[in-house]
Amino acid sequence: MIYDLQGQANMSPVVGMLYSAVKENSHRLTCITDGMSQEEVDYKGPDNKSNSTAQLIKHITYVDLNWVYRIKEQPLPQSLSEKYGPMIDENNQLPMVKGVSLNTLMYNYEQVLNMLEAACTQLIDADLDKVVNFGHDNEKQATIRWVIWHMADHSRYHQAHINQLRKWSTLNKGGIR
Repeated sequence: MIYDLQGQANMSPVVGMLYSAVKENSHRLTCITDGMSQEEVDYKGPDNKSNSTAQLIKHITYVDLNWVYRIKEQPLPQSLSEKYGPMIDENNQLPMVKGVSLNTLMYNYEQVLNMLEAACTQLIDADLDKVVNFGHDNEKQATIRWVIWHMADHSRYHQAHINQLRKWSTLNKGGIR
């Protein structure tokens, strides 16, 4: 397999290259979660205090959904916020997710990636300079270029956590702590 960040035929060159980084990381997420049992998807680490793979995938999905709507310069519809959210619970933690299948989590993530792809096909490279607001009370700003790059980076960051959970889970099954 040859890895490359080729643009997409239906996107402007730089937009396509940035989108390819997100798409590559989504493929990587699929690969690192392949074959996970429900027990492993719900596993919260040896101390039961870490975020589970289910929580992390749902978090990536919801964060990306919010970015997609910022790129589209539209408010996130309440129906999607209710379906994919919330971002955090009443304790400022990632919401508990337990018993949701990996297939369901990945399907939801793929739906958001499809929304991103559709949004990116509407962009031209000059649009990457547009600024969007984010954060609490929209106090932060970023270019769309940074947003798409950040989506790839954020996913990869949490994939490291998922890899660590898999290692811990394997060690715990072997009786090693």
